Amino acid sequence: SEMCIRDRSMHAPKIPKENFTCLTRLDFNRARAQIALKTGANVRDVKNIIIWGNHSMTQYPDVNHGTVKGVPIKEVIKDERYLREEFVTKVQKRGGEVLTHRKISSVMSAAQAIKDHIKNWLHGTPEHEFVSMGVYSEGWYSVPKDIFFSFPVKCRNGTFEVVTGLKIDEFSESKIRNTADELIAEKEEALGLEGNNE
Repeated sequence: SEMCIRDRSMHAPKIPKENFTCLTRLDFNRARAQIALKTGANVRDVKNIIIWGNHSMTQYPDVNHGTVKGVPIKEVIKDERYLREEFVTKVQKRGGEVLTHRKISSVMSAAQAIKDHIKNWLHGTPEHEFVSMGVYSEGWYSVPKDIFFSFPVKCRNGTFEVVTGLKIDEFSESKIRNTADELIAEKEEALGLEGNNE
C-alpha cells in the first residue's frame, strides 16, 4: 500500500487512481484455505471472506459475510473465539510460517494470487461473489479517504466496484480502524520520503 501511494504520487500523478490496486489476494486465498481445512470443504466452496486493510499483521480477515457451500461460515463453524482469534492470527502469520518451515518465501502462492487478482479485475467476479483488493479509499465503511485499503469488491469489464452496505459489527469496526491507522502512518512516511527526495 505504501509503495502504491508513493509510486502514484511520484511517478504517475496523471494516471487515474482507479488504475492502481494493491494485492491482498494472497491473504484472501489463505483465509479461504483455512476455512476449507477447518470445515473439510473444497476451497472453491468458500466464498465472500473479506480482507480489510493492509497486507500486514494488522490485516483483518472477516468471515461475517462468508459462506461454505452457500451456508454462512458462522453457522458452519460455531466457534466465535476461533473465528476472532486463531483464524485471524493464522492468516496474518501464514507468510512467516511458510518462510520458517520451508526457508523460502511462498513465491508460487504469491504468483497464483497475482494471477487471480488480474483475472478477476479483467474478466470479472462470479455472480453474487466478491473478492478482496486494495483500492484507493473514497471513505467507504468510515475508512479515511486517500489511502490504499483492502475492501470487498466486485469486478466487471476491467473495472472494480467496492461492495457497500455490508453490516459491520463492533469487533470488526475496531479491527478496521486499527489497520486504517497503520496505513495512514505508512502514507505519511511514504510522502515524507518523497519530499526528502525532491
